[in-house]
Amino acid sequence: MDERHKKILQRNRSNLVKGLDPSNLYDSLLEKGVFTEDMIDEIKSSGTRRDQARQLVRDLETRGSRAFPIFLECLQETGQHSLAELLQDGAPSVHIRPSAPPQVVRPPVKPLPVVSPMDIDKPKVEVVPISPLSPKQKTNTTPTPCKLHTIISRWWQSGLFLILKDIYFLLLHPCGHCLIINNVEFDPRSELSNRTGSNIDCDKLERRFKALNFIVEVKANLKQRQIKHQLSALSKKDHSQFDCCVVIMLSHGTEVSHSRFPGAVYGVDGQHIPVQYITNYLNGQHCPSLQGKPKLFFIQACGGGEKDTGFEVSPDEVEPSFGGEDDQTDAIPMSSSSDSLSMSDEPDARATLPTPSDILVSYSTFPGYVSWRDTQSGSWYVETLDRILEESASINDLVTMLMMVNHEVSQNSAKGLYKQMPGSFNFLRKLLYFQTQA
Repeated sequence: MDERHKKILQRNRSNLVKGLDPSNLYDSLLEKGVFTEDMIDEIKSSGTRRDQARQLVRDLETRGSRAFPIFLECLQETGQHSLAELLQDGAPSVHIRPSAPPQVVRPPVKPLPVVSPMDIDKPKVEVVPISPLSPKQKTNTTPTPCKLHTIISRWWQSGLFLILKDIYFLLLHPCGHCLIINNVEFDPRSELSNRTGSNIDCDKLERRFKALNFIVEVKANLKQRQIKHQLSALSKKDHSQFDCCVVIMLSHGTEVSHSRFPGAVYGVDGQHIPVQYITNYLNGQHCPSLQGKPKLFFIQACGGGEKDTGFEVSPDEVEPSFGGEDDQTDAIPMSSSSDSLSMSDEPDARATLPTPSDILVSYSTFPGYVSWRDTQSGSWYVETLDRILEESASINDLVTMLMMVNHEVSQNSAKGLYKQMPGSFNFLRKLLYFQTQA
């Protein structure tokens, strides 16, 4: 880009960050060759609208001589005329096609239903009958309504007299996509050890979420760039015919500097991606078809390198449980002294997420500490999570079950000494009940 154009952008950066709507520009800038798809994904994952606008302007300065006039053209096309005029002041004349007036599509107006005053406080639930499926139809993944009356019956039998509007309804079958990224074999140059036992975790979670009526896709041994590509592809899917979305990360992790929440997950190339970026791919701004729907993230990775030895409590408060001889962690070694405790220890990650609604991130460990994994039976966290989901998903909501997971994992001890405490950041607005077999 010419220096005079760079100076114009730099002079007006504060106004651009304040008023620019980058989401309307991505397709045009990609189509006109100003940015690549990977660059667009990087900008999208940078955070809020202001963060994205700031990153877009910075990246724009690194592009070719045509980047500035094309940017002005895109501003005009997307109706951001005031910013285009602001940048044109002092800039050489640029031929910009006038934008066509946007076509306003008004939704059809439907009359409101007439409701009897006696029925105002009664929740209305429409039960859709289910036709029996032929053998050929059974493999079809087209979402269909599930047996709503069975779900409501379970709530009633369990004593959960809940207001229906305070529940996420997972009524479609399948109810959503589930992406599992399982990093086991790491590049020797990354100085990260292989995660023996992680395939056991992956198999358990794949079976469990299929049983919960999700479309499960497993990706193994991905580099950082490939992780971003898979998340971007997931965000671009049409989720309008589904009720939920799940992402599961099984990898090494570490602490990183952060503005909101800590933690990052490693690719097999030793490059990490902050969990805040991972969650950003599916938030309401970047994935409109998931707006108002629960987005669930499960992170089996260390949150740091510190090993928790716990503290003394009354014997009545503890149900001791001891891990096996093959317990490992999923974190980067922090020092030679900590490594000497176990030559096979590898710590895992903790997450950073933004604050949009309808997101829950469940961590295998408390921020700053390692997460333990048995090479024979898998990680403490996943083993417990899988069992709790199997035993309790038909009667308990997700947050209640995660509390049960926290309690049971906290009772374990690695090598008779070290403890682990899972936790979660919960931005769900309602209770979430999974679909289970009737």
